[in-house]
Amino acid sequence: MSNHQINPNKWIDLYSDYLFNYTISRVSDREIAQDLVQDTFLAGLKSMKNFKGEASERTWLISILKRKIIDHYRKINSNKGKAEVRISYNNDSETEGDWLEERVADPFDKTAEDKLQNNELGDAINICLSKLPEKQAEVFRMKTILSYETEVICNELNITASNLWVIIHRARTAMASCLEENWF
Repeated sequence: MSNHQINPNKWIDLYSDYLFNYTISRVSDREIAQDLVQDTFLAGLKSMKNFKGEASERTWLISILKRKIIDHYRKINSNKGKAEVRISYNNDSETEGDWLEERVADPFDKTAEDKLQNNELGDAINICLSKLPEKQAEVFRMKTILSYETEVICNELNITASNLWVIIHRARTAMASCLEENWF
């Protein structure tokens, strides 16, 4: 075991600038970056007993901060697009279809026109998916359509969680642009 020690009384002096710069380069919002660093220090205080001294204090705080940043983006992405679209990926007309983001009850009865629009949207999404780079399409399908956990996708594709969220963001942006052209 290493002789790394923990001293929260010096965290602000020693690490706040580094952690802030690290965070601002990832979230591009000063207030959010400050909040995430503050949350990191708070989490560090709460979990001091878990510090094993196997890494430096700064490395330990950075690992906490990385999780805070990932949680921040998860929260943002989970709040976006709730019940955005329902489409069917199979030809079985009796199935309800798959929700891209989350199941939400439809307060209106479906008409033949609504079903036609859903089928058209499904076709448009498939066309747009085929236009994405292969890795973006694969990550989009796994995360958004198949609802795989982030860790599963990262392990299967050998990518980091940060890389996954960048790919998801790019795929969603490209999908939105493509759908504007092909469906609206």
